[in-house]
Amino acid sequence: MMTLLGFDFGPRKIGVAVGQTITRSATPLTTLRSQGEKPDWTRIEALIREWQPSALVVGLPFQMDDKEVEWSPRVHRFARQLEGRYRLPVHLVDERLTSREAHRQLAERDRRTPTLEAVDALAAALILETWLCEQV
Repeated sequence: MMTLLGFDFGPRKIGVAVGQTITRSATPLTTLRSQGEKPDWTRIEALIREWQPSALVVGLPFQMDDKEVEWSPRVHRFARQLEGRYRLPVHLVDERLTSREAHRQLAERDRRTPTLEAVDALAAALILETWLCEQV
């Protein structure tokens, strides 16, 4: 069994989830606030120490016309930084519509408007599950 961490990267917040290969499922963990538009590396490192993942998965945002969004270079940079800092394989996966789906699922569970932190963490879980299900 492999444990993985999934990330829904945004310029101000990063949703994080944990998953594993046996059930190909993921669970939302937390949403980290960026520090001056930089990832909270201290908390990311703590999560990596706690969960000991074998690999990391980062959502890559695309527009509906299959083009990457204008801020996707920041996602690529974040993925490279993860790989360089933690010496773990980093996989990018299309995260198109995951935030919308996370919002829908949370609204379905609870009539109250979901918090953005809950949406981001669930979007990270959906990103990770997408990658897990794409693996043969």
